[in-house]
Amino acid sequence: MTQEIEIEYKNLLTEDEFNLLLSTLPFSKECQVQKNYYFETNNFALRDKLSALRIREKKGSYQLTLKEPHPEGLLETHDFLTEKEAFSWLHGNIIEKRHVFKQLENLGIPYDELLYFGKLTTERREISDQNVIFVLDKSTYNGKVDYEFELEAPSKEVGQKIFKDLLEKHNIVIKKTPNKIERFFATL
Repeated sequence: MTQEIEIEYKNLLTEDEFNLLLSTLPFSKECQVQKNYYFETNNFALRDKLSALRIREKKGSYQLTLKEPHPEGLLETHDFLTEKEAFSWLHGNIIEKRHVFKQLENLGIPYDELLYFGKLTTERREISDQNVIFVLDKSTYNGKVDYEFELEAPSKEVGQKIFKDLLEKHNIVIKKTPNKIERFFATL
């Protein structure tokens, strides 16, 4: 599948809140490391369309993802890259990928205006329960470290309830939480 709708809820955490959830929920102490490489145009055309473009490196695989607004959450369009293709992208040689390029064209964003802006590294822990994915992330970018709880759900109704209940149970205040790419670009 090259497209999916992502319904997720996220909340920035303090380091203490992160450690509380790590110790009280059945997360592994071990984490998976993933790297996000972010792209944008000089005039921030993606941001202006409320969209984002990244390459995610995880377990030796590279996936190009364009995220766009969708009434139910976010529409994600994916293309896989070889290591060589990812290296080319990171060095300014943008290689056409069918699915993402079609969406960029629909947004009116020329691929030849894309530039690599930088990297965010995440130490991720995930657990699944009843079709819901719980995620704890520690992310490092541009000299900054932050902590985040994410919940991916099959519907808004399910996600909102479980998210709210879990944070209330652990006395964690729900905060307006920009996504990772917004946080990354805010530090440039």
